[in-house]
Amino acid sequence: MDRGFLAGRTGVGFALLGVLALAMLIRAAATYAMFPHLAAVVEPMRDTLVRRVVTSAVLDATSGRPGAGRDADAVVARLTEQVESCRNLTASLLRTLRQLGVTIVAALLGLALLAPLLLPLVVVPLALAAWLFVRLLPPLARRRRALVLADEEIALRTGRVVAGLGDVVACGAQDRVVAEIGTAVDAQADAAKSLARASSVRLLVVALGGQLPLLAVLVAAPWLVRGGHLTTGQVAGAALYLAQHLEPAVRAATATVGGWFLELLVVAGRLAQAGAADPETPTTKPTTPAPTGSGGLVAEHVTFAYGPYAEPVVRDLSLTVAPASHLAVVGPSGIGKSTLAALLAGLSTPDQGSLRLAGTPLAAWPRAALRRAVAVVPQEAYVFAGSVHENLAYLNPTVARADLDRAVRLVGAAELVARLGGPDARIIDPGALSAGERQLIALARTYLSPAALVILDEATCHLDPATEALAEAAFATRTGTLVVIAHRIDSARRADRVLLMDGNRPVLGTHHELLDRSPLYRDLVGAWEHRPTDAVGRVAREPTRSGIEADARDRG
Repeated sequence: MDRGFLAGRTGVGFALLGVLALAMLIRAAATYAMFPHLAAVVEPMRDTLVRRVVTSAVLDATSGRPGAGRDADAVVARLTEQVESCRNLTASLLRTLRQLGVTIVAALLGLALLAPLLLPLVVVPLALAAWLFVRLLPPLARRRRALVLADEEIALRTGRVVAGLGDVVACGAQDRVVAEIGTAVDAQADAAKSLARASSVRLLVVALGGQLPLLAVLVAAPWLVRGGHLTTGQVAGAALYLAQHLEPAVRAATATVGGWFLELLVVAGRLAQAGAADPETPTTKPTTPAPTGSGGLVAEHVTFAYGPYAEPVVRDLSLTVAPASHLAVVGPSGIGKSTLAALLAGLSTPDQGSLRLAGTPLAAWPRAALRRAVAVVPQEAYVFAGSVHENLAYLNPTVARADLDRAVRLVGAAELVARLGGPDARIIDPGALSAGERQLIALARTYLSPAALVILDEATCHLDPATEALAEAAFATRTGTLVVIAHRIDSARRADRVLLMDGNRPVLGTHHELLDRSPLYRDLVGAWEHRPTDAVGRVAREPTRSGIEADARDRG
């Protein structure tokens, strides 16, 4: 102003304004160029957080400890809300704090060059505001954390209610459920109000660091101008620096740090706490070295129930599965066969009794060693996007190609692999495979694994009887112990021994022994032998894909 418009040099004034406009254009271009680099930082961080949350949740769900996997709704909240919050907050902070920091420093430098006498009037209140703001951060962080935990509690309670809504209505527990959720909602509202009250103190910081310096300059300006210490242009320029740059920057900085930064701090801390266990490192050291040997399994007086008030699904079961033997488990639907499979595999922990594999209690096995020693193939097989070879060799990455081809042939998956394009072909969409095709891939994968104990939990239910027999025969001749949760009674005929689960009276013996001793077993065998098989037989003999049954009528 002093050298341009106030001095009557309009051209100089407009030239300086042009320089300012050019600087703003350069700033806009720099901001635009920043976004690719910002994405290079933020997106890998998001992927890491998602991987950590999912891995932690899966490890918790498969830990076998009481209550494992019951906070699934909280895990969903972390994935859908907290991880995305971390991503967005980190991007916003990296983009905003840099700009605010440069703005504050530039305003102070400009003021120092323009009117150094005014600098103490600005720096002292600004330093006091910074000190006060730092002191306010810990209580703000505590209140922000309380709000995040309250949000998680609401998600957890409402998720449980939605999952069991039919039970709530059947038991007439609507009022109780409303009261429980209402308590969580009230707690969340109280936490939000507490945070809002604490956040209001930020206005004092803005007044002290952004508005008080401007007021001090305006109060001191007449004396400084009359004394010849400053010109009118210097005072106007200083006021412009403070009003247009420093005060908005201080206001934005307090809002950003007090809002976004604290939220990021709390959410990231919550994610770190929820996924504190290193996926590759057990939280406790095993009490014994990793056992080795055969897949012999011993259960002694095992009892298990899905809750303290529920009737036990497995009660006082004692069972010995000799190494290299073949056991079939049969029984009515819903009797607890899959529950027994989870217990034998160490995926669930019995309420009473003990389980030993190769002479060592399952609890003493290191997690990684147990997962190598025991393989469970569930009814719904898992196939991931990737090559056929990657899917087949997932549990044995160093398997030789000849061994892989042999396993594929033995379990009856050769036609499927050939149709997919061979082991090097890629599976783009696993959902495009039928349930039976996915089962064949899972069976071949498990056959190639180093597991000494293999548990097939109705793992052939989507295959036709001939392919099922072929797969079971392959596992029966494989080194190790085989437990089959039978989908068809033919699985019992092929086994060395059969365990009939009949409520509180499990019966163990050979197929012929159970026919003599158990009326229920005779009924099960008779029901299977007298089923109408003409329709199923025609479907099984049709040219189906890889021996996979195209009709679901044979599922029992």
